[in-house]
Amino acid sequence: MKKILPWLALLSAVAYIAVGLLPPRNTGEFDLIAFGRLPVLVNGRIKPLDTVARTSLLVLQGRQAVGDPALPKPLVDSPTEWLADTLFAPAKSDAYPTFRVSSADSPELVALMGLTDEQVKVAYDNGAARTLAMADFLPKNRSRFSFNQLQPKLAELEAQYKLAQPVDEAARTQFQKSVVQLYNSLVLYQRLQHSLVPPGSEDFLTQLLSFQKSLPQGVGALRAKQAGQPHDEALAKQMTDIGEDFMTLDRFSYLRAVPPVTDAKDQTAWSNTGAALLESYGDGQVNPTALTYAALAQTWRGHQAQEFNHLVGMYRDELQKRFAPQLKKSDIETRFNAAEPFYRSTVLYAFAFFIAIVSWLKWPEVLGRSAFYLVLVAFLTATAGIATRMWLEGRPPVTNLYSSALFVGWGSVGLCLILEKIYRNAIGSVAAGIIGFLTLLIAHHLSLSGDTLEMMRAVLDTNLWLATHVVIVTTGYAATFLSGFLALIFIFRGVFTRSLDKATADTLARMVYGIVCFATLCSLIGTVLGGIWADQSWGRFWGWDPKENGALIIVIWNAIILHARWGGMVKQRGLMCMAVFGNIVTSWSWFGVNMLGIGLHSYGFMDAAFWWLIGFVISQVVIIIVANLPLEKWRSFQGVVPRAAPVSAR
Repeated sequence: MKKILPWLALLSAVAYIAVGLLPPRNTGEFDLIAFGRLPVLVNGRIKPLDTVARTSLLVLQGRQAVGDPALPKPLVDSPTEWLADTLFAPAKSDAYPTFRVSSADSPELVALMGLTDEQVKVAYDNGAARTLAMADFLPKNRSRFSFNQLQPKLAELEAQYKLAQPVDEAARTQFQKSVVQLYNSLVLYQRLQHSLVPPGSEDFLTQLLSFQKSLPQGVGALRAKQAGQPHDEALAKQMTDIGEDFMTLDRFSYLRAVPPVTDAKDQTAWSNTGAALLESYGDGQVNPTALTYAALAQTWRGHQAQEFNHLVGMYRDELQKRFAPQLKKSDIETRFNAAEPFYRSTVLYAFAFFIAIVSWLKWPEVLGRSAFYLVLVAFLTATAGIATRMWLEGRPPVTNLYSSALFVGWGSVGLCLILEKIYRNAIGSVAAGIIGFLTLLIAHHLSLSGDTLEMMRAVLDTNLWLATHVVIVTTGYAATFLSGFLALIFIFRGVFTRSLDKATADTLARMVYGIVCFATLCSLIGTVLGGIWADQSWGRFWGWDPKENGALIIVIWNAIILHARWGGMVKQRGLMCMAVFGNIVTSWSWFGVNMLGIGLHSYGFMDAAFWWLIGFVISQVVIIIVANLPLEKWRSFQGVVPRAAPVSAR
């Protein structure tokens, strides 16, 4: 059994990943999979409606599932179904609890929105659920509410938003931040509702068909009215009223769902349905894409699944004639969303970490190999995910903070696999598991801000420097973090266990030293390349920008570690303490300088990330203090240094 255990772990991991690669299936009669693959233009990028649904829900409520904690099943089967209700049946979507208003975030906001204790408290039907809620295994209070519940207090919310908006983001109170976030979420939601059809129209398709039928005479009546000539007053009023609906759609629409008629490569030529319908007054005919979406709205509200599916198929066939490349990318992005490669990698990293830890206690060879296989499958899955993102975006792997988290974890895990292949002691698997898990967790929280395949800022719009400076300097981040986490393993095993014998301590010291050398090289080259890029972009090689200073500090600190080791100023324990401090230096350069609100590399103040960063720094300082306890406090110190020569472990 022990002999086949690693192969069982490998097969289980591959099967787990393979399940995510299976084609998604519709859970009902409506072909929402095909509907979710339809392309639209949002924020300068063509993306499938499936992506719009997922990213919108993440922004609105921090998760993709739509449900109530008191109910056993979600209210909708998929994000795309929620989006279809939002676009075509707003009265239904208004009842879904999709807006985060939590007393944990801001009790003042809960009070402002008039949410009563009865609305906030979760009433479970069965006793078991109530018991679990009392033990905090299930939520006691709701943190997500519907548009219908919030609507009575929208005027008060807007008044508070106007007071909070002029205040600098870093200076806002938690209440003001919550107000701004909720207000922006409500604006996004209402813009989605105005994207394809007017939310208040029960039969927009009939209106459009009537408009098309009377279009020539109606335009004539409008022109006659403007010229002060005799005209059909009723017809002119009809054309004016529906034109106001068109203008409302044009003004508030979030999606550009109407592709250009001529140039398929011109993404700026995509328009929203309101703008396309306004062009009908000049073209003399209603845009066919706008008619298609109006028909989809009618069939969706009328529960006409067969007609809905037929319309989706016809529209896709029409798009295929001119937008085959865009459809291909849209299809692959939809499959990518459903496969969830980074989530599945996160799960495998967690399992690998625990199995590798257990291998230090029992069955080291068997469990060590099992953990290695899990890390390998997770790494390959993350590699495929990053490669897919690169193909979809047409960019190198690192373009924003989200992708940097993916790449830092990927690079660290890759180095861990090399270390594990060389030393075969599960240390590489433990480090890979914890680093891979944490960096993907960070990436998940960064994804809550919206689309992670966003368009690049003009100054960053160069694949050359993104592929050289950014990739190399981020590899330096990954290597520096890895050396720090290997040092954490040294310290924890030495202080809290008796497993740090001399051979293991020497091995960890060699690992940390080699990784620091590699980190120094990458950080130095990446920083120099960044200066060359800055010279080309801004006309100066170095300007003491906070981000530039952070990169320089990493180089200097890694160089200090190496010189201290070369000069005999530190031995194993000192080397580990300095490597742990490298975690602080790197996290500051990676995230800290972005939160200052100043400099050319500032991405804005992120309150939640700020406190997590402070907590991480404090934890690393505490670990360094623990590492400097007298050797008599180290449970494994006998195996590291002789009792009579404690100085050698400085």
